[in-house]
Amino acid sequence: MDAQAAAPLTSTILEDETLLFARELIRIPSVNTGDPTTIGDGEARAAQYVRRLLEEAGYETEYAESVPGRGNLVARLPGRDRERGALLVHAHLDVVPAVAEDWTYPPFVAEVHDGVLYGRGAVDMKGYAAVLVALARHFARARIVPWRDIVFAFFSDEEAGGVYGVRWLLEHRPHWFAGVTEAISEVGGFSVRLGERRAYPVATAEKGIGRLVLTARGTAGHGSRPTGDNAVARIARAVATIADHRFAIVRTPAVEAFAAEVGALLGEPVDLDALDPADPRLGPVAPLLAAALRNTVTPTIVAGGYKANVIPGEARAEFDVRVLPGQEESLRHEVEALLDPGLEVTWDRWVHPIESPSAGPLLDVLGAAIAAEDPEGVVVPYLMPASTDNKHLAGAGIAGYGFTPRRLDDDADAFGHFHAVDEQVPVDALRFCARVTERILREA
Repeated sequence: MDAQAAAPLTSTILEDETLLFARELIRIPSVNTGDPTTIGDGEARAAQYVRRLLEEAGYETEYAESVPGRGNLVARLPGRDRERGALLVHAHLDVVPAVAEDWTYPPFVAEVHDGVLYGRGAVDMKGYAAVLVALARHFARARIVPWRDIVFAFFSDEEAGGVYGVRWLLEHRPHWFAGVTEAISEVGGFSVRLGERRAYPVATAEKGIGRLVLTARGTAGHGSRPTGDNAVARIARAVATIADHRFAIVRTPAVEAFAAEVGALLGEPVDLDALDPADPRLGPVAPLLAAALRNTVTPTIVAGGYKANVIPGEARAEFDVRVLPGQEESLRHEVEALLDPGLEVTWDRWVHPIESPSAGPLLDVLGAAIAAEDPEGVVVPYLMPASTDNKHLAGAGIAGYGFTPRRLDDDADAFGHFHAVDEQVPVDALRFCARVTERILREA
C-alpha cells in the first residue's frame, strides 16, 4: 500500500485496541521504586504482554532483560527507503509508585468514568505504549509500508534514570538502534489554548540533571560548648545561599523558538525577561517556560547530627541540579563561587542536557499531522525542564523529540497529571493520539 494512503476501515479497530491495550498495561503494576531490591517482575510482564500482541500481528521481536524482571522489547517495521535513517518510537513500561488510599479510583484497575481513563501510567506512559502497539498491529493488518524504517521499542527503568533500560541496551544491544537517526517519545504534544489557536508543544531540548553534595566538617563536642566551625551551621548557610541564588536567564534556541511561536499566536511578544509563571495567557505552559529559562540548583536533603545535645563533626546537604544546554561548566563555577572555603563539593549522577533541531522535516510532519486532525492546532518547540530516555539516545547520535499528541479541553493541565494522584487521560485524547501518530509514522 502507498505510504500516503490511509486505511479507513481499520481506524475504529486502531482506536479501540489503543484503549484496550492501555487498560491492560495499567493493570500490570510495573512499579519502579528506584530500589532494585524492591522491584518485582512487572516490567518483564508488561514487555511480554506487548511481545505477544506484536508477534500475533506477525512481527519478529527481540526481548532482553538487563537483570531478572527488567524487560525490554523491540520490533522493526521495514520502510520503502531503507537508505533513510530509521525513526524510533519508544515508550517506557515502568511507572512510579501509587498509594491506593489516596486515589479516587484504584490506580491499577484502569477504570473509565465519564469518558476518562484513570490509572497509574495513563499519561506516563502506558497510554502512549498502547498507541504504539495498536499502530504496529494496524500497519501490519493494513499492509502499510512507511517511507522509512519504524522501530517500536518498549523500555524499562526510565523512572529511575534508564540504567537498566535504554542505557543498558545501548551498550549490550546496540543493533536494536542500527540506522536510527531520530526518536519520538514523551513529554509533549498536549494541547494548550493560546489565543485563538491550540498549541501542541514538542520537546526539542531537555535540561541536564545531576546531584550536588556538600559536606561540612567541624569540631565535634558537647552542645553546651559552641564551636566556631559548627558543621550544621556551615551547611545551613550554604543551603540558604544556594536556595536564594537566582541564575541568569539563558536564551536557548528551543526557548527562543517557543517564545516566538507563542508570541505570534497571542498577537503580542512574550517578554522572557519579565515572564510571570502564573501568566494566564500561557496557561499550564507558563511554569514550564519559566523553568526552562534558568539553571536551577534546589536543596532536597539536609542531614547532620544524631542527638540534640551533641555537636556533630559532620553535616551534609544534597541538591537537585537542572542545567540548560551549554551551561554545565558555568553552572558549576557559579555555584562553587557562592560557597565558603573548606566545604567538600561533589558533583555526580550527571546526565547531560540535550538539544535537537527546532525546525526540519520531522517537525513539519508533526505539524501537518496535527493540522489534519485539528485545523486550529499548531506545533511549537519547547525546552523540557525534566528528563526522558531521549537523553541516553542522544549519546548515540539520535535526535530525540517529546511528542505524544493529545487534544484536551482548554482548561486541562496534562503536565499536572504526571506522577500525580488520580492520573488520568480522556479516552477521546487517546484516540486522537492514535490517529495523529498514525499519520506521523506513515509520512515521517
